[in-house]
Amino acid sequence: MLSDRRQRVLQALIEEYIANAQPVGSRTLVDRYRLGVSPATVRNELSVLEDEGYLTSPHTSAGRIPTDAGYRAFVDDLLEDEYGDETQGSAFDELREAASKMDDLMEKTSAALTRLTDCLSVVLAPSLLGTAVKQVSLVSFTPRRALMVVVTDDGQVLDRHIEFAEEVSSDELASVQNALNAVLSGRPMSEVRGMAAQRTSDALASPLGRVVVDELVECLNAGESDRAYRLGISSLLKKPEFSNAAAALPVLQVLEDDTVLMHLFDDVADSGNALEVRIGSENGASQLSGVSVVAAQYGPSDSSGIVAVIGPTRMDYSKVINAVRAARSALGDL
Repeated sequence: MLSDRRQRVLQALIEEYIANAQPVGSRTLVDRYRLGVSPATVRNELSVLEDEGYLTSPHTSAGRIPTDAGYRAFVDDLLEDEYGDETQGSAFDELREAASKMDDLMEKTSAALTRLTDCLSVVLAPSLLGTAVKQVSLVSFTPRRALMVVVTDDGQVLDRHIEFAEEVSSDELASVQNALNAVLSGRPMSEVRGMAAQRTSDALASPLGRVVVDELVECLNAGESDRAYRLGISSLLKKPEFSNAAAALPVLQVLEDDTVLMHLFDDVADSGNALEVRIGSENGASQLSGVSVVAAQYGPSDSSGIVAVIGPTRMDYSKVINAVRAARSALGDL
């Protein structure tokens, strides 16, 4: 455990580095922060913090910057009292009132998180396996084309375009729609595939019914794999840490892969913690060693989603943590 004085020096250095993205020297800390000690004492404390692994010197003659361990001490020990200050809550409350459906709210929440934190935001929709079917609609465009819309009980909306080999009348389509809703409405999504495959009515057992059921299963599969709403790639690229394409490319390749994102957030749901902060090397993947992830689970445990912000390890942790907590609150009551 760091002494109070060492904590104050570490906090001042990290706050200065977060603000300016430049190595910090003892003179800057003495001039800009009321540490109550002499410049020589500050230099000594910085040297000790470096020896203990909280700071590092990028160049021999330059100032110091925080290490992952330094940020971890900052987040765990120095921000604890600030976690409850959800100053951005009203912005997300307004979004919640304006959103017409769950998908709309998740997209708007991701945009608001990016705007508030100037980082990449990700909102991962709840798994479909924990939801139930509310309604299936089949909308005819032409005799050979239709749109399938599946609405879940938590407000998620899935859609899929269907092409028919032969012309289909509106009455035929309506008959299949009614049969699907009779079988599936109110049923847990985890049971849908099996129940749809049973084709318990003449309408579902018909050639048209078999096509629609197969398309329904594909619609659910696509919806389960495409659950991420992400915005703010450009905000991430504007950070000094990623101005070099060689540094940015590996990060972008990882973050644009939904499978990797799912894996990145797996431990958040399993941890049982209200909020998780992963710093640099704690993320596991070497490509993410230069970013931090602040993530929270929202919704009921059997059908939970994830709301997260991803930014450089130099992110403003207090602002980001409060924004994620406020977004989780807005999403969690749906």
